Formats: sequence, structure tokens, C-alpha cells
Amino acid sequence: MTKRIRKGTVAAVTVLLAAATACSGQPAPGEAGRQTAAGEAGQGAGGVAADKARAFTLVASGDILPHSSVIDRAAADTGGPGYDFRPMLKGAAPVVSRADLAICHMETVYGEDGGPYTGYPSFTSPPEVAQGLRATGFDSCSTASNHTLDDGAGGIRRTLDALDKEGIAHAGSARSAAEAARPTFLKAGTGKHAAKVAHLAYTYGTNDVPLPEGQPWAVNLIDEQKIVADARAARRAGADVVAVSLHWGTEWQDEPDEKQLTLGRQLTAATSAGRPDIDLILGTHAHVPQAYEKVNGTWIIYGMGDQIAGAMINYEGAQDPRGNQSSLGRFTFAPPREPGKRWTVEKAEFVPQWFDTTAGRVVNLNTAIDGGADHHREVRDRIRDVVLGRGAAEDGLLMGK
Repeated sequence: MTKRIRKGTVAAVTVLLAAATACSGQPAPGEAGRQTAAGEAGQGAGGVAADKARAFTLVASGDILPHSSVIDRAAADTGGPGYDFRPMLKGAAPVVSRADLAICHMETVYGEDGGPYTGYPSFTSPPEVAQGLRATGFDSCSTASNHTLDDGAGGIRRTLDALDKEGIAHAGSARSAAEAARPTFLKAGTGKHAAKVAHLAYTYGTNDVPLPEGQPWAVNLIDEQKIVADARAARRAGADVVAVSLHWGTEWQDEPDEKQLTLGRQLTAATSAGRPDIDLILGTHAHVPQAYEKVNGTWIIYGMGDQIAGAMINYEGAQDPRGNQSSLGRFTFAPPREPGKRWTVEKAEFVPQWFDTTAGRVVNLNTAIDGGADHHREVRDRIRDVVLGRGAAEDGLLMGK
């Protein structure tokens, strides 16, 4: 991970457990709230009955990367002891909370209650981050990144425990082999007609930190065959939609690299019984916004950028404002006209964001511009140009608010 400007105080394969009722419940750590592998009664492996299903929106955001300066800001925002990440995420809440499902990327792991907490190069973040994510409206977070093993198995355990406590589902790392073997299922909507969404997550590596001894399942590593196998297993278990989070790509590169392009083509080409195995790919890691593209009929976000991060230094040793630019992806999925067919994205959107490192706040750039903040227009337009750089507008991608 790249350096940030101000110093302050303050990685196996498989899919992990999460709560099927994460949108509304409080699962006990690691177990409660998870849907059974067979899906809901009367639905079988096809998920919700096609004639009863309703469209739903899914929102996804980029990396949550609390550098020391971000941690310090959260401490200042409490007005007392502890840390409060809710104010810095408040600008994203209107978009996130209005979605039927919202997925974040939790890049770092959490430290012990009370700290000490650290930023780059080996991150341990306050568990209060989870409270901020919940207050913003996130339902699930990918937890597979190159920093997943920054504090060993203990960091994974503390992170997943804190997310469980807040009722946030998670995918990509695990506390046990049994947990790792179970898909993460989410409900989109309410009642028996809610769509069943599988969330899977993987990372390219763990900064050369070895997996904990005897725990090859601790974090999911990117492997094409394994990802497809996991997606097919989730579909057999009743998933209507399969969303895959991938921590991949080349840092500070606006364009997706060849590995991203190749893996994206391979994953979106995988089908079973004439139906794609994967319905959406959500990319993180590069620090900068990257393009959206429809490949083999499936939307890929190559990189959303950093939703929260301190002021960043790129590989050339210069402060790089792109490290605080990002997009939110928003996709409206419509149910199939007959059982066993694919849920389709009837509307695809992106929302440009910026993290103001001085104020420590996420800014929805379109909302800011509408409010008269014209100085954000140049940043908004740069994000838009990158996001649309691979022809996504021709496939209907819109800039939303």
C-alpha cells in the first residue's frame, strides 16, 4: 500500500459466512442470521419465484482505508473518548442507505478495543469503523485485501466480530474452515419475495505475509477456477444474483491492467445451463477510479478508488489527489420473466465521490455541484471521463446522484 502524507498516532481460498438477514438483524458472531444452503422453502435452487420477484438496487463503494490521519479525524469527531466514523461517511449515506443492498470494501483489519491503532504500512483500525459503516447503511463488506493479514488471525477475528456486532455481513476472510466454506447470502428487499444475493470476495495477495499456520482458509485468494466453482455453488444454493468483489489491479493506474482484463473476460464468460455464473464484478485496490465496462453481458467495475483514505503519495513520491477520488456503483436488477433465467441489470449508474482530507468528509460531487460548489466540477468530470473510458456509456451507464 502506498504512503500517506501525515504520520499520526495511532492474506487460502473459499467463501466466508455472512448473515442473510444482515439488512435488518443483529447476527451473533459468525452464525446467527445466515440462510440455509438450500434457500428458502418453496424456492429450491432457483431462488425467489420469478412471478413474485421485485427489482432491487445494489450499491457498491471503494476502499475504506483508515490512515493515521483518518483515525485522528475520527477521534476528534467524538468530542470525547473513542472514535466516530459516522460524520466522515455522512456524505455517502443518502445514496448508500436508499439502496436495497449496499456493499463496502473494508481494506484494513481492526485492533483491540482501545488501541493502539496504526496506519501505513501495517494497518490496525479502530473497531468503531464498523459502527460508522452501519450508520451509513452498508449491509455487507468485502474483507479480502492485501492488508487482511496485517495483524494475523487475530486481526481477522476482531474485524469479523465487530462487523457481526453491527449486523454487517462480510465475505473474503474467515475465522474457521466451516465459516470459510459457507457462502455469504444477503436479502434484497423484504419478505418471502426478497431476492437472494450471494456476495463473494477475493484478493490478489497479502503483501507476502504467509497465511496463519493451519489456516489455509483465512483469506480468499484470487483463483479463476475457485471463483467460478464458488459462484456455481452459491447458485445451486439458491442465489438469484452472484456479486464478486475482487481486490486486484495495479496501484495508481487509471486503466485496468492486462490481468484484470483477462480475468474479467474469463469470469464473465463462465456459464451453467446457459446462465452466467457471475452477475456483477466489483473491483478495488488501485487507489484511483477505474473504468466500468460491460463484458460478455456482465458489468465489471475495474476499480472504484478509495472512499476513505488519508492524503496519498504515489510511486513517484508526489502527493496524488487521485487517491481521494472514487465512484459508487449503483445497479438496478430486474427479475427474469421465467424461472431459471438471469436477473438483468436494467439500469447501471455511477456516482462520483471525493474524500476531503482537510475536513475528513466524503463528498458526493454531484450534490456538491448542485449546491453551488463549482470547484468540485473538475474532479467530478475527471472521474466521469475515467469511468466512461472503455465505452460504458454506449451500454447505458449513467452518472447518478
